[in-house]
Formats: sequence, C-alpha cells, structure tokens
Amino acid sequence: MTSASTHALPQSIAAERADPAHWEWQYLDLMRRIWEEGDERVDRTGIGTRALFGATIRFDLAGGAMPLLTTKRVYWKTATRELLWFLTGNTNIRPLCAQGVEIWTDWPLDRYRRETGDPIERKAFSARIVEDADFAARWGDLGPVYGKQWVDWPTFEPVADGLYRQGPGINQVAQVVASLKANPGSRRHIIEGWNVAELDAMALPPCHKSYQFHVSGNRLSCILYQRSCDLGLGFAFNMWSLALLTRMMAQQCNLEPGEAIWMGGDVHLYLNHAALVEEQLARRPEGMAHLELARRPETIFDYRIEDFVVSGYAPQAHIAAPVAV
Repeated sequence: MTSASTHALPQSIAAERADPAHWEWQYLDLMRRIWEEGDERVDRTGIGTRALFGATIRFDLAGGAMPLLTTKRVYWKTATRELLWFLTGNTNIRPLCAQGVEIWTDWPLDRYRRETGDPIERKAFSARIVEDADFAARWGDLGPVYGKQWVDWPTFEPVADGLYRQGPGINQVAQVVASLKANPGSRRHIIEGWNVAELDAMALPPCHKSYQFHVSGNRLSCILYQRSCDLGLGFAFNMWSLALLTRMMAQQCNLEPGEAIWMGGDVHLYLNHAALVEEQLARRPEGMAHLELARRPETIFDYRIEDFVVSGYAPQAHIAAPVAV
C-alpha cells in the first residue's frame, strides 16, 4: 500500500468557487482529497483504488431540495427505479431489465459467462432475462441482497429435537414506519442490510448497509452508513436514494423532511477513473434540483415512478467511466 500524494491534480482544476455554499463542494473536496492523499491499494476487482477511511456529507432537504450532482448528469429515474425495486423485496434483475435498468446486470452476466463459457453480449443477456422466465430464474437472481433484508429478513423457529424451520420474515421498513408514528423519539428507527449469515449467498454484500432515522420537532432526518463507496460512480445514486427514501418516509409519517446525512467507511476512487476525476473537478456546481411528490400513496410500498417530479435540474454533461465488477 503506497501513498498517492504524488498524484496531485493540476492547479487549473482547483477552480474558484462561484457558490461556496453549494452542497456539492463537500463532494468535490472529498474527491480531490482522495485522489491526492488517498492510500493506493489493490482491491477485490484487481483494478486498484485510492481510498480514505471515514467521510461525511450533509444535505438539507427543506423546501423540496434534493442532492443531485450538477457537475455531471445523474440518471435519477434509474436510481429511483432501483429503490422501488428494493422495496418490493425482489432479488431478481428481471423487473429492472424490463424497465431498461442495467445497473445490476453485470454481476449475473459475469457469473453466466464464467459458468457456461458463452460470451453473450450484455444487451442480449438482458433481453433474454426479460423474455424467458425460466432463464431469469436460473441466471437473474442476485441472492438475498438489499430488498430481501429490508422487507423479509429471515427468521427461524424451533420445531423439536434441535431442529428449526423458517419463520415469518421481518419487514424492517414497515416496522420503522410504524415506530416513527408511534414512538418518534426512539433511537431504534433502523433498517439494516448486513445479515452476516447470508453474505456469502449475495452477489454483492450491501455497501449502503445501515439507515437510521431521527425525528427532531416535526422534521425527519436519516443517516446512511455506507461501508464501501465508489465515489466516482456509486455515490450519486446512493445520495439520491438516501434523500428520496427520507422524503417518502417523512410523507408517510406526516413529518417534514430534515437532513440526509451520508457517512462513508472506505471511500475510494478507481485508478482507471482518472479522466472522470479530472473532468469533474474542473467543473463548478450550480443550480439545485427540487422534488415534488405527486401523490401520497397508501403505504411506503405503493409509490410509482410517476409519483416523483423533479424540477430545476440542469446538470452538466454525463461523464462515462467503467464499472468494476
């Protein structure tokens, strides 16, 4: 493991701040610090990263404001569809692929290629997942990832002679909604994804693993602890989803949105993302996205993509970068 201090960015990238109060400077400052000061290490993907341990970014949700990065385009509808999929408890990529969402396809595709030797293209694989239910059942499941733990955490009950059978699953999301309504001052409003007993069965152990909600006055805030964060690609979706879930929970509990507070453990940038880092740090954040919830569904599980209306979002151009699987 070596220091990355020799990888300082060009001085021209340290642009003057047109709006020093803009929340996105927290993100850009963290990106710059990781790239210039982070430890360089080999990771499980073999690509390598520069990383820092422990970071916090805060965002005030008052007035409908939402934390969409403006220094590059964030496809918030894709992130929203993923969050709604989590809330169904489904762990198969078929519903995502049917909506054109490919952010989880690489993991089952990689497994399929390894086990069959078939060099199928990603687009063709996704199409087959959608068209063939049996194929999707065999190759499209990710194991007990996020949604399964959120709404159907497994339990086991004793039968006899030291034997156990599977009991009813625990819907953590529903429990938190109920506890926020009944006991808002509780310190136990938590949704946890890190089920140690099932990690090995997951295509990818949860990165955004722990959500804790807090009521102050009539405002609902949420802290997300993320054990591992790809700051260049994953963070934008994680921050949006944190804020969106907080807005949805607040609406369901007759509360006003408070803060979305993101806490990262291992926060890193991939070594093959140099072009992304330099391009993004050369840009200045400007403007602010706002979200309107078009209706109030009966439960937290009944939202649809058309319920979310974003205005005022005028991002700079998308920055492409490879995903490490």
